[in-house]
Amino acid sequence: MNVGHLTELLADSDESRLPPGRMVTSDEGDGDVQPLWLSDGPATIELWTRMHTEHTRSGLWPLLLDSLDPNDGEFRPWGSGEVFPEQMSSPASHDSSDLLARWWDTYTAVDEDDMLDADRRLAVTAPFGQTWPGLAPSRETTTNPDQLAAEFAQGFLADRPQTRLGLVAAASGAEALTAAGWAGPCNYDNDTAKFSAVLRDWEHRFGARVVAVGFSTLHLSLAAPPVDEHEALPVAAEHFAFCPDNIWQGNRPYTLAAYAERITGAHHWDFWWD
Repeated sequence: MNVGHLTELLADSDESRLPPGRMVTSDEGDGDVQPLWLSDGPATIELWTRMHTEHTRSGLWPLLLDSLDPNDGEFRPWGSGEVFPEQMSSPASHDSSDLLARWWDTYTAVDEDDMLDADRRLAVTAPFGQTWPGLAPSRETTTNPDQLAAEFAQGFLADRPQTRLGLVAAASGAEALTAAGWAGPCNYDNDTAKFSAVLRDWEHRFGARVVAVGFSTLHLSLAAPPVDEHEALPVAAEHFAFCPDNIWQGNRPYTLAAYAERITGAHHWDFWWD
């Protein structure tokens, strides 16, 4: 599928079938590109489903967009243009395995300024400690990933009725985050293309689909989750490397093992960066 310029793809898709909306200009309105079309009002499951179904033909990936504060009239970061596609590299320039291993090494390192002593720090990532376990094996997808994405999108909209629709010219949801210039994990790495590279890998290995994204949150549907704790532990290690706040600031106890239990059999993955 060829991915063209957003304005051209919108014209080809018949903009009259879209609700009122506008193009968002990057860098808080001072940038050089318009990477994103944003609906003026809340998204509907019917609209998201139609755009998702038409993606292969249209080249437009639909994102459910959440805001930092539902009462914020600017609808940050989307309505305020806090997106920075010009600063991103290409997902194709990065290797998922290398990225996760490097991040793991960084987040499991122990230094003298650490609030936890070495034993307690290493207990967080037990049984692996500081040793990167490598990528979790792929799981066979027995359920249609796009059907699961539609079911997750419906539930997400029911829980967050203020959610709007975003359209991005991208080959997949993983690549849409970079194309849109989303900067949610910027406190850890300001190049979203690296996270997109990992997400592309998860799309293939686990049937993941990028459904919704907020100021610093990310929500995926999942067709092939780990089915027991043995399978879940290396997946949890990947999540820790990808987004350590899921464990560091998630639910008690703040350990990889407890997190692995929570994602066992789960058909959605949620991430949040502080």
